[in-house]
Amino acid sequence: MVDELNLSPELRQRLAAPLMIGKVAVRSRVLQSPLSGVTDLVFRRLVRRYAPKSMMYTEMVSASEIHHLRSRPQIMEMDPDERPISIQLFDCRPDFLGEAARKAVDQGSDTIDINMGCPVNKITRKGGGSSLLRDPDMAARLVAAVVAAVDVPVTVKTRIGWDDQEINAIAFGQRMEAAGAQMLTLHGRTRAQGYKGPAQWQWIAQVKQALSIPVIANGDIVSVEAAVQCLEQTGADGVMCARGTLGYPFLVGEIDYFLQTGDRLPPPTTLETLQCAQDHLQMLYDYKGDRGIRQARKHMAWYCKGFPGASELRDRLCRIESVAQGHQLLAEAMASLIEWIN
Repeated sequence: MVDELNLSPELRQRLAAPLMIGKVAVRSRVLQSPLSGVTDLVFRRLVRRYAPKSMMYTEMVSASEIHHLRSRPQIMEMDPDERPISIQLFDCRPDFLGEAARKAVDQGSDTIDINMGCPVNKITRKGGGSSLLRDPDMAARLVAAVVAAVDVPVTVKTRIGWDDQEINAIAFGQRMEAAGAQMLTLHGRTRAQGYKGPAQWQWIAQVKQALSIPVIANGDIVSVEAAVQCLEQTGADGVMCARGTLGYPFLVGEIDYFLQTGDRLPPPTTLETLQCAQDHLQMLYDYKGDRGIRQARKHMAWYCKGFPGASELRDRLCRIESVAQGHQLLAEAMASLIEWIN
């Protein structure tokens, strides 16, 4: 029951201070995960409406792409006052990663996050993402190269292991800390799991005990209840929200508010959710033009659930060709909901 959700005194005391990532103080223990094709500048703006103090991450950026392009890719763009913010990089070459990290800091990144957890084949085949779990020597060289290249904290996001037979999260985390990483975010699934099955939070608890740097828990943080349960079970220094924010950019703020105050924010109404969808659609179009419309289709689908007519609306929004068409569909849906409520 919601009314029975309480923070233990121990947890409340532990989370009262800012999250220290090296010299960077973050006034929230709830972070927005980097999500490929999702956490662009527009999405981060929406999340920040409700969680202004939380650390945000860009989409994963290829160090090779930065090396070969004369201009920085659009996914590295950020608002001038968008703080705290981290640019997440991936590659398997220390020199490329160090070069990319310097450019990211020039862009305004408060920390540099190295992706060592992406399970996608096109990334792992090239020696990046979660394939580094099988090559801790190279992973340590990458961290050391970035630490030497920049004067901001370097962090790592990874998984508990390659599969259930190769869970090496403790030793791997220790290697990353020894190489200079100043925070570790641990997704409680193996590479083989992908995003299926429950996150194995027990491994996050063991890694937290083994490291002296902050450890952030990731995986199945889809509600305030889940966040509190995870923090109690793991002793982690914070939580990172990922897929739970798809179509629900309110989540980071809801969790942060509860951890700060012990009180629950009322969940958004369906009308408020659809209004947010309208804002998201318009903002994507303003930022990316027609490409933003195509990208908006998946976001619109994520917003459409749990209310009368959601399935039909989702099907129609997935095929929109213009921002006006999307606005009309959402406006009609909101009018129908108001009529249904009354």
